[in-house]
Amino acid sequence: MGNRSASVNDMKSPAEPLSDVLASLNVRTGSLSGLEAWGRWALRFGVHEHIKIGAVLDGSCWLGVDGADPVRFETGDCFLLAARESFAVSGDLDTPYRSAEELYKRSDSRIVRLRETRSTADQERTLIVGGSVDFLDATVALLLGGLPPMVAIRAGTAQAKAIQPLLGMFLDEVSAVRLGTSVMSERLTEILFIQALRAVVAGAHATDGTALPGWLGALGDPRIGRALLLMHQQAGRPWTVATLGAQAGMSRASFAARFKELVGLPPLVYLQRWRILAAGRELRRGERTVASLASEWGYSSESAFSTAFKRITGLSPAQFRSAPPAAVIARLDGWPTVPFRLPAASDERAGSPDA
Repeated sequence: MGNRSASVNDMKSPAEPLSDVLASLNVRTGSLSGLEAWGRWALRFGVHEHIKIGAVLDGSCWLGVDGADPVRFETGDCFLLAARESFAVSGDLDTPYRSAEELYKRSDSRIVRLRETRSTADQERTLIVGGSVDFLDATVALLLGGLPPMVAIRAGTAQAKAIQPLLGMFLDEVSAVRLGTSVMSERLTEILFIQALRAVVAGAHATDGTALPGWLGALGDPRIGRALLLMHQQAGRPWTVATLGAQAGMSRASFAARFKELVGLPPLVYLQRWRILAAGRELRRGERTVASLASEWGYSSESAFSTAFKRITGLSPAQFRSAPPAAVIARLDGWPTVPFRLPAASDERAGSPDA
């Protein structure tokens, strides 16, 4: 990867950096589950450490993350919940909330049925299905950590139409226990998650209507997305801000300002961290030596690579290789949106791997 060459004419799409990440996707998916409710109902879910993804298959509901106003979801709408805060889902905004955990613990079915009145006649039925995704790879977790607390993918959009064929399969899997159900559940959740990320990059917005910030939002910008593609495809090249700006069709100053606005880091600081974290991913697979990675990612020596690696991550390559995933993520928490340790070298020199 590090020394892979590619001309601008060979490049496929600014979304290819997302493919770089998804190609090595290492996640744990939770079992699919559903909620079928009638009447006046409202549930609150506790703090969660994973991304939740789901869709409203029938009816409508209000969905809100603590600290933000609830958002209305209709039939066919999909959602991503990336916040670690608790969240609530309800049929209206006036009904008192009850604990969702208690309800799900008592259920012997993966579709929890909630009837708050005896008769369901003339009452709207709401059916929601979803799953969860935990990141086991520090690089993936950090690159996607800039997701907003909640993303809505509306039923009428082209992005949602790509997801909707999966929803019937979702319902089939949560409705009955059949041969291979657990495997199908995992695969469907993972596919839905990837499709949702594609939708985000293709132009879905945060629930407040603003464009998405951070790394994923930057992929949707034609010029900055093109620069990100170059950085990923030719990561070992000694880039400067000026040469990246020229490839993006922008002046050096305009490119640097726009890149930092969207990604949260100066261009070459981002590039240096991508090199190190991508190399770190190879380290954690256990098959590569430090020397071979140093050469692949453009470093002049194993020593230069190890020095840069520890400066960026706070860990030596050997420590990074053996540390538990949670420890690695905690060490780098906030990347790439918060510069946890800027290189001592200037931003101009950061393009050189040995800087």
